[in-house]
Amino acid sequence: MKMTGGVNVENSYTFQSPIGRLTLCEQNNQLTRLYLNNQDGGSLKSQGFERHSDFLYEAYQQLNEYFAGKRKAFELPVNGQGTEFQKAVWRELQKIPYGETRSYEDIAVAIGNQKAVRAIGQANGRNPIMIVIPCHRVIRKNGDISGFACGVEAKRYLLNLERENSINRSWKSF
Repeated sequence: MKMTGGVNVENSYTFQSPIGRLTLCEQNNQLTRLYLNNQDGGSLKSQGFERHSDFLYEAYQQLNEYFAGKRKAFELPVNGQGTEFQKAVWRELQKIPYGETRSYEDIAVAIGNQKAVRAIGQANGRNPIMIVIPCHRVIRKNGDISGFACGVEAKRYLLNLERENSINRSWKSF
């Protein structure tokens, strides 16, 4: 993180993706945020703070490979800010295989707190590193895909992208 006029500013890069303008942020060669610009009140670039790094270029390349259907797993260290509970949820999200989904209840059971379904939803919604920490792979038990901070269309796009590029083509289109 750089100090600019007494204000901490992460290195960042904003680019156009198939779901909209995404901003990547990093500190100490760890991805700290990845968000759709309408999620976080606008991009850092539009605020004049964008700074690039080799790490961000690598993250950008991996995301482009993902959107092209050529990458199923990210090889990027992540360090999102959150509570210990949120971080436990986010670690569990990273275990969901490409092209598969889990319910909020599945995640609650996996972290050993099956009564925390609503809290799982809240932690999922506060995920600061979308796509790389695949919160889009969490759906309701009844198959409903609503509840994505970037909107249902972006979530549908990501799920269909993975479905179309997955070896297991047995699950339905969203």
